[in-house]
Order: sequence, then C-alpha cells, then structure tokens
Amino acid sequence: MNFNLFQLLKITFCKDKSLRNSIKNIFGFYPKNIFIYELAFRHKSVSKEIVKGKKINNERLEYLGDAILSAVVADYLFKKFPYKEEGFLTIMRSKIVSRDSLNKLSQKLGLDNLIMSNNIPHNLYRSIKGNAFEAFIGALYLDKGYNFTKKIIINRIIKHHFDIDKLETEELNFKSKLIEWAQKEKKFIEFKVIDEIVNNHIKQYLIEVFIENKSFAKAQDFSIKGAEKIAAEKAYNKLNPKN
Repeated sequence: MNFNLFQLLKITFCKDKSLRNSIKNIFGFYPKNIFIYELAFRHKSVSKEIVKGKKINNERLEYLGDAILSAVVADYLFKKFPYKEEGFLTIMRSKIVSRDSLNKLSQKLGLDNLIMSNNIPHNLYRSIKGNAFEAFIGALYLDKGYNFTKKIIINRIIKHHFDIDKLETEELNFKSKLIEWAQKEKKFIEFKVIDEIVNNHIKQYLIEVFIENKSFAKAQDFSIKGAEKIAAEKAYNKLNPKN
C-alpha cells in the first residue's frame, strides 16, 4: 500500500476513536495508522469507491494476512515440535488457521462487532468473520512490521486462545477443510442425502459430496452428520493424496 492510497484513506474515512480503543483493549496496543484497520474491517458488500471507479475493501488485506498468519504459525509449530514430521505440522497448522477456527476466534475476540457490511444473509458469507481477522493481521503487518505482528499472533492469539496439547489429539474437521478449500478456489460444494437405507428397522444415510455439481465421494452412516464426516474425509484425501 503506497503513500497515495494512505492519503486517499485519510480523506475517505474519519478517525474512529472507538476502533482505536477496541484494538487496544483486545490486543494491547494502539494502532499508528487507524485508517488501514478501518479498511481491514470493511467487507466487500460495502466497498468504498475512492477514485475513478476504483473500489476498496478488505480482500487485499485478507490475502496478505493469510500469508503472514500461515508463516508465523508454521514457524511457531516448527520450533515447538522439533522432531515431528511435515505431515503432522501441516495438519496442526490447518487446525489453527482453518476457516472454521478463525471464524470462532474472530467472534471470541469480538472482531465480528467491528465488521462493516450490509445486512447480508449469514449463509451467503460464512467466512466473513475469519476473513476480517486475516485482514486485520494484514493491516497489523503493514502498520507495525513482521516482528511485532509475530509477537501479537503468538502471545495474544496462539498462547491465549489455542490449547496446542489438546489440538494434537483433536481430529481434523475434514468438512470444514473441504468447505474452506472450495471457498478459496471459488468452487461450488454440496453435501446431499441421496438415500436412506433401512435394515432391520435401523436407518442409515447415504451422503454424496458434489463439487461443481459432479459427484466426488460417497459415505454411509447411522447419522447424516456422521456420513458427511466420512464423505468429507474421502473427498479431502482425494484432493490431497499426500495426507
């Protein structure tokens, strides 16, 4: 983000003391450039036109924050588990930075109350909270630099809000990972109950996963949730054969 865009942000947005104080209360520091944090919480549904049809929202900051967050978490896990293999580290990182995890984290921190958006249906933008958190990390990196951002992520986020020992034993939520992948790749994904099988008065559900309306995996279980879980794992492993 160059000087000209910073100047445009100053013209476009008003100083927001409440946002400055909210960031101080949540993360323990005052921002230097409040305007970039305002941009971090501006959802694309309320994109702001700044000049000659150019609109801005938090998507670019989300892209940057995603990369910074992933790098810091990878570095933290690499040093914390010096003898673990790459597969273990990859799964642990996925548990921390998954869309479902970041959505919950954003809500827990109260960042969801800072998001500027239209009254959009919740199911239309399921990742709005997690995206805003990533955009905040992007803004923090631009405002304070990598080392400061790293300290905030480790000391204020990971150590306070994640039980790493518990995460080791938790099963990876393959459905969340699959949905996250679909969102990133802009693919349409759907879980459908295609059959209900009754045997000796015991019902089982057959679930099929469709990606871009094409069948990708099937699974059967005694509950819809259980069948979705198995089918999602099959589909996820099909997409990621190394795992």
